[in-house]
Amino acid sequence: MIYTCTLNPSIDYVMNVDEFKPGDLNRASQTFYYPGGKGINVSRVMTRLGVKTIALGFTGGFTGEFVKDFLNKEGINHQFIDTEQNTRVNVKLKSKQESEINGPGPILSSKHQEELMEQVRTLTSEDTLILAGSVPSSLPEDFYITIADMCSKNGTKLAVDTSGKALKQLVGRPIYLLKPNHHELGELFNVNIDSMEEAAHYGKKLADQGVQHVIVSMGGDGAVYIGPDHQLYSNVPKGQMKNSVGAGDSVVSGFLASMAQGKSTEEAFRIGVASGSATAFQDDLCTAEDVEELLDEVKISSLIIGGKPNENHRIID
Repeated sequence: MIYTCTLNPSIDYVMNVDEFKPGDLNRASQTFYYPGGKGINVSRVMTRLGVKTIALGFTGGFTGEFVKDFLNKEGINHQFIDTEQNTRVNVKLKSKQESEINGPGPILSSKHQEELMEQVRTLTSEDTLILAGSVPSSLPEDFYITIADMCSKNGTKLAVDTSGKALKQLVGRPIYLLKPNHHELGELFNVNIDSMEEAAHYGKKLADQGVQHVIVSMGGDGAVYIGPDHQLYSNVPKGQMKNSVGAGDSVVSGFLASMAQGKSTEEAFRIGVASGSATAFQDDLCTAEDVEELLDEVKISSLIIGGKPNENHRIID
């Protein structure tokens, strides 16, 4: 089974305002409510791509009930721990510029922590756990390390999509998939990464430290994959950016769903990139149909680390 873990879920309240005027009365032309949190996004997209998951994490109150009801309607299994505190609400204001106001998360006690760790202890070598998002301030800073060490002990595959200190702490531990963007990768090595070659160089450093699959997303400049057998580059399809929330989570979803379905690494990378772009072009997360429409626009080429990609050598047609 594939499990996702979201330590600080939310309701994402999306408001479209044609011309937002600070300090004045504004009226939204459209509003949407979605369950938020990186791990929850991964569960939603993987389900749409035909792979079942179980969502772990913490929810509470009437807002937590909304999150669970929404996932139930989408056929997503979950085993959330009840915090008895309202799950936070994040406001996403979309106008000429996009602004966000994130609500505070719950205070997680040692009892809450132990309940989650007990769930992680039951995972086996047949399972995969996806850690996505940041560590809430009420949890120990090394909480992801504790989870990673338990996964290592049990032989559970661990995929990670996080940043900052949590990411730095995890480097060097056995990780199945790591997906930093080029800014996060640069922060990890205290450098600026402005090119695909630099992304590949530092992505290889992560692979050398125990990460089996590394995907570095570079926004409109494409993405780089570093793995045990392949070093690949992908362009990204062209389209109108509507949704910056969830695109990276969709890359993770597309790649892991494809690997779980037995597809090749190259095809999984291709579907991952298409999934990320498909979400960026939608108001909500992508569907399988959205991904399928973009696949022909995603071109994968081999990459020589230290050199340039052979852009005429098509790995996948």
